[in-house]
Amino acid sequence: MQQLKSAIEKMLKDAGLDKAVAQHSAVWVWDEIVGEAIAKKAKPEGVVHRVLKVRVESPTWRQELMFQKQDILKKLNKKLGLGTIKDIRFL
Repeated sequence: MQQLKSAIEKMLKDAGLDKAVAQHSAVWVWDEIVGEAIAKKAKPEGVVHRVLKVRVESPTWRQELMFQKQDILKKLNKKLGLGTIKDIRFL
């Protein structure tokens, strides 16, 4: 199984897709990074040019997440690799 993982990682890197895959992984780890309470109110929609777009339930939650943005970015980049996500836009 480890050989398959290594082969896939090499193929992605050779094709120049490894960074794109890492960026889009932000969508999959969002719930783990922010926790259950926030995950219920804010859903990631995707990543474009290293910017994670997150749909938020209300303006109140948007404001709250703006206060937490730097901490969330730090946690995301720790999990995904330094500099994978450069910004978060709350919609």
